[in-house]
Amino acid sequence: MVPRLGGAAAPWPRALPFPAEEAMAAARLLLAALGAALGLFASAGKMKIVEEPNTFGLNNPFLPQPNRLQPKMSPSAVSGPAHLFRLAGKCFSFVESTYKYEFCPFHNVTQHEQTFRWNAYSGILGIWHEWEIDNNTFVGMWMREGDSCETKSRQTKVHLVCGKSNKLAYVSEPSTCVYSLTFETPFVCHPHSLLVYPTLTEALQRKWDEAEQLLYDELITDQGYKKILKEIFEEAGLLKATEEEEVEKQNKKISVEFETVEKCSKEYKQLSKEIKKLKDLLSQHGIAYKGNSAENTSVEHVSHKLATAVTTVFNGSKDDEHLHGDTGIWNDTV
Repeated sequence: MVPRLGGAAAPWPRALPFPAEEAMAAARLLLAALGAALGLFASAGKMKIVEEPNTFGLNNPFLPQPNRLQPKMSPSAVSGPAHLFRLAGKCFSFVESTYKYEFCPFHNVTQHEQTFRWNAYSGILGIWHEWEIDNNTFVGMWMREGDSCETKSRQTKVHLVCGKSNKLAYVSEPSTCVYSLTFETPFVCHPHSLLVYPTLTEALQRKWDEAEQLLYDELITDQGYKKILKEIFEEAGLLKATEEEEVEKQNKKISVEFETVEKCSKEYKQLSKEIKKLKDLLSQHGIAYKGNSAENTSVEHVSHKLATAVTTVFNGSKDDEHLHGDTGIWNDTV
């Protein structure tokens, strides 16, 4: 009995009847719930959280390949002063306003817009192509065939100047889609560090020396001298020949077989032997053959005519020179 405050004691509350079957069912439900909870925790332990990739910018590696930087051509071979070759394989950046410029010597120049716009610009401003040479000096590196810019391709000229460290110091766009970069490096501080002549092979140096002598003796003009130098630089891989020049070189290779009198005479003698065999064959079968008796057809005579013709073709005349422009070589002094 439980005593009441100020009165009689109250009886204990009676326990409600709870059958054994219902107790077992409740226990099973509880166990099932616990098992499900444990299974959920176990599976949660195996889950891998994947971070959604950032899709800002056209140069994002997660974007489809067609939207990434696509060069039009491969860079030219490394050339020029050997002490600059150590810059190959490295890149130097420069940030101006919202753009980041990156210069990779002997490879390319790129531009990247530093914003969070979904279509932020990234593009190629030029691919390593050739040197610019003036007065026996490398004055700049030309990066050509960059991304399209209306009807032309973007291109960049890189100026190399003396500096305490390797760094991209200045970027400008002097004309539409033509860029100018200034690259500072201690590799060009020596007064002879950008001379062209020391970078050439001995054979090309001799060719240059011969051109200097011809110019000194006034046997070629300034135009002819510059043409020879251009050929030397192209052969050294410092300059790239235009498509028209490449076609001209191919045509020259095709016709090189008959470029000397000796080769012409040799071919003529061979043809003369074949003609004699044909004449003998005609005589054996009683077929009349009529030659041109008024013309001397001896090998020596024809060789002399060939020599005269070749000399005329090679040298031309003053009138031809006047009509076709200055070839750079005075014909009457060769």
